[in-house]
Amino acid sequence: MLIEKEINMKFYNIKNKSEVVSLKEAVLQSIVQENGFYMPEYIPRLADSFFDNLINMSLKEIAYEVSATFFNGEIPNDVLKKIVEETFDFPIPLVRLSEKIFSLELYHGPTLAFKDVGARFMSGIFEYFIGEEKKDVYVLAATSGDTGSAVANAFYNRKGVKVFVLFPKDKISEIQRLQMTTLGTNITAIEVKGDFDDCQALVKKAFADRNLNLKLNLTSANSINIARLFPQCIYYFYAVAQLLKINKKPVFSVPSGNFGNLTAGLIAKKMGLPIEHFIASTNRNNSIPEYLTTGKYHQKPTIYTISNAMDVSNPSNFIRIKELYYNSVHEMNKDILGSWFTDDETKSGIKELFEKYNYIADPHGAIAFLGLKKFPFKEDQVGVFLETAHPIKFNEIVEEVINQKIEIPDHFRLIKNNVNSLLMENNYYDLMEILLNK
Repeated sequence: MLIEKEINMKFYNIKNKSEVVSLKEAVLQSIVQENGFYMPEYIPRLADSFFDNLINMSLKEIAYEVSATFFNGEIPNDVLKKIVEETFDFPIPLVRLSEKIFSLELYHGPTLAFKDVGARFMSGIFEYFIGEEKKDVYVLAATSGDTGSAVANAFYNRKGVKVFVLFPKDKISEIQRLQMTTLGTNITAIEVKGDFDDCQALVKKAFADRNLNLKLNLTSANSINIARLFPQCIYYFYAVAQLLKINKKPVFSVPSGNFGNLTAGLIAKKMGLPIEHFIASTNRNNSIPEYLTTGKYHQKPTIYTISNAMDVSNPSNFIRIKELYYNSVHEMNKDILGSWFTDDETKSGIKELFEKYNYIADPHGAIAFLGLKKFPFKEDQVGVFLETAHPIKFNEIVEEVINQKIEIPDHFRLIKNNVNSLLMENNYYDLMEILLNK
């Protein structure tokens, strides 16, 4: 059960609540044998003095205070400060488009995606814990696009870490593919003949394989890993800090695929952050919006869309959201509204943002924007949509809609080694052979 108190953080297995582990165990193990995920025993509520001063705090100051609530005790202060400094060395601007609409741009990191925050923070946590372990760790991640490139970049050339990234063949953008397949060294990119849910199922099966885990020190870099999930709370705090300056209450629309980003926002709210409401905005892979409306969950075949990072029919982190709300859809509805959109509607959203606000959005941000349009705002509320990837990563789609070329950001670069990936069938034994041979 999640409660608010101030003791050292421990983590429990959602599927076996008697199993309680330390932060280090939760991070390095990441997913338990019953395919359950770890959750904190309680959600720490930040002090009133923190919120009183939030409006005056910098991004890095907020990042340290928020992360310390989860990592204090097992991560030394100097190490945590170093991780914060290295993670948040790029801006996260809140861009005002109108009186009611804001965009929180999360794509100014090295791989042009919001997952740079969680992946870079997590790699620092790993480096500290692996230094204590003095043995190699095998990081296994499934990606529908941006996770793979962010994880690959964050762990590139990190000592003691071997990274294996599984992605669905022909279902990610060319820039996303190059970001994973041109690194080499300790990064192995694996193309799977299937969809993201197939990749995720293979990863989960590897973690459930006791024999494989006896041979390899496996852990996850997906948002199922608690070390990647918690840092994503930070930019919600930072956005709210900016809105406090204009005395507005935020409604966040979150483009949702595996639902880690929304989970992080909900945790931030339960830590005391004054967020009015959330919108879970998805594409046609709409099992969660339907659940929020009907109370019934139906897993469907994955549909390939132009917002590929959200092509997830069975989102892993939804089990955590259910845990936060005691498995009650009624309680969820108090904080979360579900909304979904087709590819044609997504393109219309991109076009509207460009023509009405002179703003270039990627397909995922456009879907989040469309989610805001359906929300019944009160006078003192404003909407913030999360722009999770730079539009250049989806330039073919966006440029066709807006009829304009997109400039490549000055800070963006590909590490141009030879393109190298392994192709495999959707077969667990093929994956096991790759892991053991590497």
